[in-house]
Amino acid sequence: MIMWRHILPNTLAPLIVQGTFICASGILVEAILSFLGVGLPPDIPTWGNVMAEGRAQFNEYPHNIFFPGIFLAVTVLAVNILGDGLRDTLDPKMAKRV
Repeated sequence: MIMWRHILPNTLAPLIVQGTFICASGILVEAILSFLGVGLPPDIPTWGNVMAEGRAQFNEYPHNIFFPGIFLAVTVLAVNILGDGLRDTLDPKMAKRV
């Protein structure tokens, strides 16, 4: 009974938030490994593979690297902001103040 009423509500929110931060880290690691050529195969379109293909033509077409990099950064930032918002929403201490 104590576990369901006190421990679980205080641990569920941090676990969900930690999951969003791990998701953002996983997105970055996949893009980095794909960019270096040790991630997913080159025929699978990922942001890392798209930027790796744009390396050869960077002088003529720099947008082939800049735009996927910007979208990657925005996606990771959005996932982190989602986790921060979930932390604020799911915090049991904040619910008592309102």
